[in-house]
Amino acid sequence: MLLTCWRYVWAAPASAVGLLLALPCWACGGGAALVDGVLEVGGGRLSRWQRWLPQPLRFSAITFGHVILGVDRLALSACRRHEHVHVRQYEQLGLLFFPLYLGSSLWQLVRGGHPYFDNRFEREAYGTLTTPRSAAAYGVGAGHGAAGAVRSRSPGDAPDADRGAA
Repeated sequence: MLLTCWRYVWAAPASAVGLLLALPCWACGGGAALVDGVLEVGGGRLSRWQRWLPQPLRFSAITFGHVILGVDRLALSACRRHEHVHVRQYEQLGLLFFPLYLGSSLWQLVRGGHPYFDNRFEREAYGTLTTPRSAAAYGVGAGHGAAGAVRSRSPGDAPDADRGAA
C-alpha cells in the first residue's frame, strides 16, 4: 500500500501537467474514465487541437504521469497497453522522465537513429504489443523503426512508406 501511494506521489508533478492539459479537453466535450488507476481523457476537441501540432508531434494518445490523453475512445483503447507502460515509467522516474525521454531522443538523433522509434522508452512500450489486433490498431508493422515498431497515427493520417506512419 505504501509503495502504491509512493508511485502516485512520485509521478504527481507529471500527472499535474496531464490534468492541466486534460481539463480543456474534458470541458469541451471529452469523456473521462479511471482505468486501472489511470485517468483517461479522450474525445472532445482534442483530435482537432492535436492537428495544430507539427506532423512529427501528432499523437493518438499521450501520457503524463497517471493521465492519458487520447484523441477518442478508440485511440485510448487501442493505445492503452502502450500508454500504461509509460505510466509505469513515470512511476519509476517521476519528473526525471521528461529530461530522460528527451535525452534518449536526442541521443538517437546524434547516432543517426530515429528520435521516436529508437527512443529507449518507446521501444520498451512498443514491446508490450503482442496481439496482431493491438499491433494493427496501433499502426505497428514489421521492418519499420526499432524492433518493427511504428509510431501511433492520428485518425486520418496517411501512412508514410518510409516510416510506416506519421
